[in-house]
Amino acid sequence: MTTPLFRITNLCVDVPGRRLLHDLTLDLPQGRMIALIGHNGSGKSTLLKVLARQIAVAEGQVGFQGRPLGDWPIRDYARQLAFLPQHPPPAEGMLVRELVALGRYPWHGALGRFGPDDHAACAGALEECGLTGMQDQLVDTLSGGERQRCWLAMLVAQQAGTLLLDEPISALDIAHQVEVLALVRRMCHAQQRTAIIVLHDVNMAARFCDHVVALKRGRLAMQGSTSELMLPRTLHEIYGLPMQVLTRQDGLPVAIPA
Repeated sequence: MTTPLFRITNLCVDVPGRRLLHDLTLDLPQGRMIALIGHNGSGKSTLLKVLARQIAVAEGQVGFQGRPLGDWPIRDYARQLAFLPQHPPPAEGMLVRELVALGRYPWHGALGRFGPDDHAACAGALEECGLTGMQDQLVDTLSGGERQRCWLAMLVAQQAGTLLLDEPISALDIAHQVEVLALVRRMCHAQQRTAIIVLHDVNMAARFCDHVVALKRGRLAMQGSTSELMLPRTLHEIYGLPMQVLTRQDGLPVAIPA
């Protein structure tokens, strides 16, 4: 039996006066593009931040690659996993190649010198994300979709096998949403990476992702394949709204309010 990438058991997360996640138990598989979906406030970003070790756990356990999360040294964990928050910090005055090079920090620290492996990792990341011709441009002069590809390239340069992405398409127009999710999908399938992505659009999740975890009021509502998600009864249970599921000419399902 394949060991899951993350094994989450009876997970609870609290803030003063409120519980954000309630007794979550689930496994997240390796080598997949995994969507975290649900209402605003359902706990999606909270769960992602737990996996990124950004917030503390009140109860329960989280294991990564068969090892308790707390047993991972910080630098070792950073070499395995990369986290992109919903609102990345400003990259004002930075060239694309300079931002991408920040992905090498877990390998040599703030004062370490760049070596051949670092240069090769950055060049490969720029190429994989279609940024080689833009590497000497300022990040803040690029379009939203191009900037998001820069941040993804930084994660690729980190050479982490697991990517945690918090709403990476929320500020993008539809064309750039498709571009970014298609890139992440290629990154997963071509390089056997895992991406765990907070998404609001259920149709984008069904189109691009392999596995879905749905949360509702901090509890697990469903987990499984996109075909299991795209059923009227399941969508109604998650969103509390009657939904129709139509089939496009290419066979992809599309959910709309009934």
